[in-house]
This record gives sequence, structure tokens and C-alpha cells, in this order.
Amino acid sequence: MNKIKCIIVDDEPLAIEVLKSHIGKMDTLELVGTCADAIEAFDFLRNQQVDLMFLDIHMPEMKGTELVKTMQNPPAVVFTTAHREYAIESYELNILDYLLKPISFERFLQTIDKFNQQNVLISEVSLHKNNGDEEYIYLREKNVIHKVPVSEVIYVESFGDYIKLHTNDREINSRATISSIQKTLPDKLFIRIHRSFLVAKKRITSFSPVMVTLSGKEFPIGTRYRKTTFEKLNYNSF
Repeated sequence: MNKIKCIIVDDEPLAIEVLKSHIGKMDTLELVGTCADAIEAFDFLRNQQVDLMFLDIHMPEMKGTELVKTMQNPPAVVFTTAHREYAIESYELNILDYLLKPISFERFLQTIDKFNQQNVLISEVSLHKNNGDEEYIYLREKNVIHKVPVSEVIYVESFGDYIKLHTNDREINSRATISSIQKTLPDKLFIRIHRSFLVAKKRITSFSPVMVTLSGKEFPIGTRYRKTTFEKLNYNSF
């Protein structure tokens, strides 16, 4: 069984030691690094595979929330902080969990259980091909498994730990993350235009510097997704 690779990002030595102790008690976890600030973490993540990041919010130079916003495909993120007021913002950033310091081992275990549950569900979102080479995905909605041809997917919308997948004739709600769907669907056919939206490239009928239109609806382009969006559309004149 592969261990869950973890990183701690915090400028408080005591907070780092507490998390080190918690991680060290779990055979399924592996601590691959600690960073004292967000900039160091950004460089570390460019060269190291990480599954789970314990990230402080208040740090010198750059806040933890700002680090998450700069990353295209961050690992699962758990905010670790003494401040309650960032809870709403963490939800908007699709954070796995929000731990208030001092972090008890019992509360830490709840976070790891949440990570494990999410990844079991993610493993059930998978890409397949039938005999005619048509690609489709299996997507769980409660106790029902939907078989969805990739060609029918218009866009995927994120609601924290849940997503809504839209096709021509149905909407499927599933407990999965938009990042898991993005990794499953063929990259050449879909564009992540926003932290909350993944859209089918062929369905885009028009676009501007700040939005795209498909199926008669307008969708915002997030600032950190703009460069990738226009690269995938083969357009660089904005």
C-alpha cells in the first residue's frame, strides 16, 4: 500500500512538532518535507509529489490562502490555524479540512479519515473504453453508478466536496472533487477555466478575456486559469 505523502507548511516550530508527532503515529502517512513559509512550499511542490498539505494561513511574505490560489493543481489542503474567520474562504478554495490550533490527535484522525474516504470515492470515478473505442466514465451518485460517454459531458461544476456533471439530458451529483474529474477526463478535450468549472473544449462557442460561452451560458475564467485556457484554445491575442 502506498503511503500518503504529507508536507507541513508553518512558521511556528511548535505547530510543526505537533503535526510531526501526529503524522509519526500513522503507518499510512509519510512526511516528505516541512517548509517555514509559502514561497519555500511553492518551490518544494514543483519538484516533489505531495498528496496532502498541512498549511498555516498566517505566515510571512505570503498567506496560505494566497499560496493555494497560485497553484493550478494543488494537493489536498488542510488549513491549520488559530483563526476561525477564514473558514468560509477555505470552503471557497475547495479545502479538504480546517483545523484549529492546538490540533488534537482525535481531530487530526478525522481529517485523515476524510482524506481516505474522498480518495476511495475518487477511485470510483474512472475512465473506460468500450469495444468501439468510445470513451466513457463511471460516476457514482449515492448508490447508483452512472455510465457517461465523454462526448456528452458539457461541463462540471464544483461545490466543495461535491460536483455536478452536466450533459445534454441529465445532471449527476457526486461526492467527488473537480480535481479528480479533471484528472480522469482526457486533458486534450477539457479545460479548467475556474476553480469551480471544467468545460468541454468543443462546446465553447465564444470567449472573451474574462469568460467563455457554451450551451447558451456564460462561465467566468479565473485569473490563475486564464493563461492555460487561452493556450488550450490556441489563442494568445488578448
